Amino acid sequence: MFTGAGKRRNCPPEVKVSIVAESYSGQESISAVARRHAMSPSQLFTWRRELRKQMEAQGLALPATSAVAPLFVPAVVEPSPPSNVGPVGRRPRRRRRSSPGAVELEIDGVAVKISRGADKGLIAAVIEALKATR
Repeated sequence: MFTGAGKRRNCPPEVKVSIVAESYSGQESISAVARRHAMSPSQLFTWRRELRKQMEAQGLALPATSAVAPLFVPAVVEPSPPSNVGPVGRRPRRRRRSSPGAVELEIDGVAVKISRGADKGLIAAVIEALKATR
């Protein structure tokens, strides 16, 4: 856990176990859990690995976590109303065209373009990353 520049804080074992258990809940990404507890994701991955090794040494196994299917919102396409306002002394800006079959998402000012044939795992990872930044 971080407490400032180069300082470490000793975490009681029961707190470590609680944070690791939370990371296995499947409710959030490991990075989100780590952020909430003011620690780096790599530290949480290390704690998970250490727990897994301890349990395997005792002949126990961690329960398998089920991958949560990505949630998609329905797209709503509304025609834009015709604009009667003409340009006022400026040339209209050219808009970049999307490639055919591409999807563009803009969430909280972050624009992402997903091309045709993109891997669904990659798409899910991008959406999770965008959700985690909220």
